[in-house]
Amino acid sequence: MPRGRPGDKLRRFAAIWARAIYPLTATSMSRAEFEDYLLPLTRVLGDTLKARPFDPRPASEVGTALVAAHCTDPEALPSILGVIDAYLVLYCPPGPGLDNDECRVRCSRLQHAVAVGFSRALRERTLREQESIIRAALEAQNDAEGALAASEARFRAVFEGAAVGIGIADLDGQVLEVNEAMTRMFGSESLAMRRNVTEWVKSADTNCARGLNGELVRGERDRYDVERAYQRVDGSMLWANVRASLLRDAAGRPQYQLALIEDVTERRGLLRRLRHQATHDALTGLPNRALFFERLDAALADDTPTRRIGVCYLDLDGFKAVNDSLGHAVGDQLLVAVAERLQTCVTSPDQLVARIGGDEFVALHTDPKAPADVTALAERILDALSAPFPLVGRELTVHGSIGIVHGPVESRIAADVLRSADITMYRAKEQGGNRYEVADPVADARAITRHGLTNQLPSALEHDEFFIEYQPLVGLDDGTVHGAEALVRWCHPTHGILGPDQFIPLAESTGHIVGLGRWVLERAARQAYVWQTEHLGSGPPPRVNVNLSPIQLQHPELVHEVARVLEDTGLSPASLCLEVTESALIGADEDTLKPLRQIADLGVSIALDDFGTGYSNLSSLRWLPVSVLKLDRSFTHGMRGHAADPVDLKIVGGIVSLAHALGLTVTVEGVETRTQADHLRALGCDTGQGWYYARPGPPDRLHTLRLADAG
Repeated sequence: MPRGRPGDKLRRFAAIWARAIYPLTATSMSRAEFEDYLLPLTRVLGDTLKARPFDPRPASEVGTALVAAHCTDPEALPSILGVIDAYLVLYCPPGPGLDNDECRVRCSRLQHAVAVGFSRALRERTLREQESIIRAALEAQNDAEGALAASEARFRAVFEGAAVGIGIADLDGQVLEVNEAMTRMFGSESLAMRRNVTEWVKSADTNCARGLNGELVRGERDRYDVERAYQRVDGSMLWANVRASLLRDAAGRPQYQLALIEDVTERRGLLRRLRHQATHDALTGLPNRALFFERLDAALADDTPTRRIGVCYLDLDGFKAVNDSLGHAVGDQLLVAVAERLQTCVTSPDQLVARIGGDEFVALHTDPKAPADVTALAERILDALSAPFPLVGRELTVHGSIGIVHGPVESRIAADVLRSADITMYRAKEQGGNRYEVADPVADARAITRHGLTNQLPSALEHDEFFIEYQPLVGLDDGTVHGAEALVRWCHPTHGILGPDQFIPLAESTGHIVGLGRWVLERAARQAYVWQTEHLGSGPPPRVNVNLSPIQLQHPELVHEVARVLEDTGLSPASLCLEVTESALIGADEDTLKPLRQIADLGVSIALDDFGTGYSNLSSLRWLPVSVLKLDRSFTHGMRGHAADPVDLKIVGGIVSLAHALGLTVTVEGVETRTQADHLRALGCDTGQGWYYARPGPPDRLHTLRLADAG
């Protein structure tokens, strides 16, 4: 991206533009003056590119202004559009919120608008010049009786040498004469001469054209313009701009009709190609995001009470693996092959399949008769993707996850429809993929809330919206408080107090857990130091347990951060315990365990949290750097009554015996009743944690806690 101020970038674009098209311009301006002339046009293009909402129409005035500057050489328009295509996004970037695909779509539509304005202005200029010449010649013929021969010669020279087709007819519409240019356009003089002027100006609305012609011959108007298609002698189509004008005699009475016909077949083809480029994906040839939204907006604008719509949002499962392992070139080939199969799923004109970016496609059904029609379209798509794709000498397999939205049009807007389909698609992906799910408003609301919380996590940390509650860890033999587990909460300004289960998974999935975990560790360590300084008992001061996410465990600065927190707070390492879930250590290699060993070497305890929920080998406890086992609350369910489940008793007893034999202490979570505490004490468990002792609360409760199990 070129650096510099926005004004410098605009000036640089104008300079490149001037260098490309100045040699093709018949202007009296100098090169520098022409560059200054292009600068405000560049600003119009830049402002239009980044406008919200996007509307390409102002760019048509740029094309008009270029014609006004005499950029009328036949090669000028391709050069004008080529510079816009190559350099506009580079020097006039639209800013944040727009991805590259959307920028290119907008740039293509701007080119289309510039070409339209250029063509319209060039047509008007040509027709005005030619009509002025013809009028001058005819007036000279009528007014200069004495110089009839010379006047006729001048008229004939203009008539025959004109670049546009010229035809003259009487007031009844009978064609009297056509020039060579018109003969070439139609491919035959006899074909042109057979036509009545009403045929020349006939458009799709024949009655309207005849009405205009009637007003012309009656003298009620001097001219009108239409565009229409003619069939040439060879069967090809001629697209032409037709200007019909009225010629009057010296007394002002209508005398003849004059028709100027400009061949715009090639220009129309260029505009059609530009339109296609702006609305179709360059790789697959499918309609792109712009055309999809155009069709979706049109469907939603139909307020017929029975009108319905259906959208299938498709994301390929396994496509990233193809890109990563075989390269993007093969990935592109696969996307083309997928697009070909998706096109076969369209079975009626009211269906459309588009590629809207990356490996994401969308199918639109503009008026399904029933929801089953939309689900049938989704099933055809999944079936089309079921067979492997033979590419690069191997068979590649990809499937798809589809989110479906269908129902009445009502007051829906396109962005909401696509967002709901996108959310639903991810729900299908979470269910294992290769399936479709139908949109559910309740599920959408939950997903939108999750998305909002994810986006708000960084600012919540900056605005100090998190706080910590502490749940005591109680000695089962004497009821004393050994410490507390730090449990983070989010005081959300809209949703109120949120528990960790509502935002910790989001923080882990986005990487924000590293910053949040660092904050919890620092705050909890400071609080533990306060407890350490306030402790007056004979035993060790209360320790604080802090949960460590698997993502944090992989962070290269983890050991350094723990050491720094201990040094900054003055907390004794023996007063800190880091809890790591059993699932995070299943199958862990030595590289994964190395940070934990280094932390344990600092004197910090490591607890294996949720023990018993995974499938770790009990023998692995011999070499894991842990000093505490925290049994999952599921082991206490069978101990609520005095007649405890004997299986649970044997399992817990066996784990406790093994742990103690390895020099580990045992903490049990989820202690909710005195009976559970009695059973766990009898089994030799060391500490308990649960609502029987205390719910999580503020740190000052730890010393004032009156335990129901004390003594």
